[in-house]
Amino acid sequence: MTAPTTEKRTGKRAALSAREPSDTEARHKLTAVTGLAALSLDAMASVAYGPEAIVLVLAAAGGYGLGFTLPVTLAIAGLLAVLVASYRQVIAAFPDGGGSYAVAKAHLGRRASLVAAGSLVLDYVLNVAVAVTAGVAALTSALPGLYEDRLWLCLGILVLVTAVNLRGIVDSARAFIVPTAVFVGTIMILIAVGLFRDGPVSTEASAGHASVLADNATGVGALLLLKAFASGCSALTGVEAIANAVPSFRAPAARRAMRAEVALGALLGTMLIGLSVLISRFGLQPVAGVTVLAQLADASLGHGWPFYVVQFATMALLALSANTSFGGLPVLLNLLARDNYVPHVFGLKADRQVHRHGVVWLAVVSAALLVFSGGDTNTLVPLFAIGVFIGFTIAQTGMVLRWRATGQWGKALLNGLGALLTGVSAVAVTATKFHDGAWLIVVALPLLVALFELVHRAYGRIGERLGVGRVPEPPHRERSLVLVPVSSLTRLTSEALTAAVSLGDEVRAVTVCHPDPGDRAATEALERDWALWNPGADLVRIPADRRSLGRPITAYIRGLTESEPGTRITVLIPEVEPEHLWQRLLQNQRGAVVAHAVRRDTDAVICRLRFRLTAPRPR
Repeated sequence: MTAPTTEKRTGKRAALSAREPSDTEARHKLTAVTGLAALSLDAMASVAYGPEAIVLVLAAAGGYGLGFTLPVTLAIAGLLAVLVASYRQVIAAFPDGGGSYAVAKAHLGRRASLVAAGSLVLDYVLNVAVAVTAGVAALTSALPGLYEDRLWLCLGILVLVTAVNLRGIVDSARAFIVPTAVFVGTIMILIAVGLFRDGPVSTEASAGHASVLADNATGVGALLLLKAFASGCSALTGVEAIANAVPSFRAPAARRAMRAEVALGALLGTMLIGLSVLISRFGLQPVAGVTVLAQLADASLGHGWPFYVVQFATMALLALSANTSFGGLPVLLNLLARDNYVPHVFGLKADRQVHRHGVVWLAVVSAALLVFSGGDTNTLVPLFAIGVFIGFTIAQTGMVLRWRATGQWGKALLNGLGALLTGVSAVAVTATKFHDGAWLIVVALPLLVALFELVHRAYGRIGERLGVGRVPEPPHRERSLVLVPVSSLTRLTSEALTAAVSLGDEVRAVTVCHPDPGDRAATEALERDWALWNPGADLVRIPADRRSLGRPITAYIRGLTESEPGTRITVLIPEVEPEHLWQRLLQNQRGAVVAHAVRRDTDAVICRLRFRLTAPRPR
């Protein structure tokens, strides 16, 4: 009785350990704290431009309009609370990640899920370009001499962020946790100090700059408030990133991700409301050439070294906030690859739990955008944030259907309110930025969805031909013929024939003979040496009218296929593997030429034999 019990317990422990990640795998995953550093930089950095976006819109109504800064911010903070609560539910319901794509796939259908995925892809790519250019813009504002080199600075920062992410999301989190902590700490100190000020300590930052405040209005219209709300909602970009990348967290992944989501919402909401309170408290007015955050730092901390700490911390976080995309998009592409909507190469994962192909693809496309824009933030900003609001709306709508099906009407009401607010914001942002370039997103999103469909149909046709999901016929043996292309008699030839004899029933060596006298003489010499060597395999001369190597061999293979239909033909291509990498430049690439031609023009099996050259041992 004892032995079976022990065996049962041992089996149970083995099953449990099989489900748990190894220590090595866990080291390359995120905790709640490192998750904030890796996936929330975009949202954190948005406090640098979110309140400013609200102020610039309300400035059209003069000082009276600026009085609505805090109410609009409170409305955005309320939407933030709804989104955080919703995405906590998304994380719990979809622990494999994917965010709005996963929600739409489960509750809204395939087409809606592709729209969500496409909007997220576009937003992630644009976030990288906007973040890098915004960070460099802050740098060139402090150091104007670098302005002409802004494109190279953008590309340099992009290379740095890409290189860090290729080492793994945990390494990127560790590298960026200090800038994140410094930025959050300086903003919190700025707010705390400012709340105890009766008025601004300094206005030196805005001195000499023209005000962009319009004449006082007697009222503020609903459309202006809606536009201010929609512009300020740019501060909410990045809230969805944690839900998209749940598999990147350590077990229990969903619980850690939910903690990170709540912490992000609390920090972001506190900073947005605190900065808006200071804007109202100091009666701040927007001026040309100076950011609202810079004016607040000046008014609260003075124009000394704390002011410059805030500025450089903001610059660093803006530039590094591109890391949010590198943490979220590769995971999304992995899910799309699993569902056959993007090439399967995006589903491959390296040793450090890195989807390297997704990281590299994101870097390449972002670099192209940076070159297109010339490193100018204003060229890219009109395209930004539209995609994320579409994703917000789809995710909220899908969760409404989920809660309605289970009868949880309280949660359904919460998500319905979020869907309404984010849907209105998506329409407002698109309408107000349409002529500034947002039309590109309206065009690009359907094209991207069509591309997903095209890839999916291609994989469907391939799967049908391969019989994926069906039990294939049992394997059977066929007569095999191995062809070995040769041009001379060396150790490589002997190794190739030895391998060929092990693979097939019959082995033939083939050599291509061109019409010029020198080549004919070399072929005749090879035939004489072959007869003297007598390796037990025939040498077949293949005449060629032109200086071609691959086509004569493929023509010979096609002839064999017609004359011997039941024979499986294998082409074994012997190649030298040099001792040093640079010695590959010395090779003639004949093997690659033959392999390409055989793969393109025939159904023969290709086998490439690598013969390693090693230095002789000293006696």
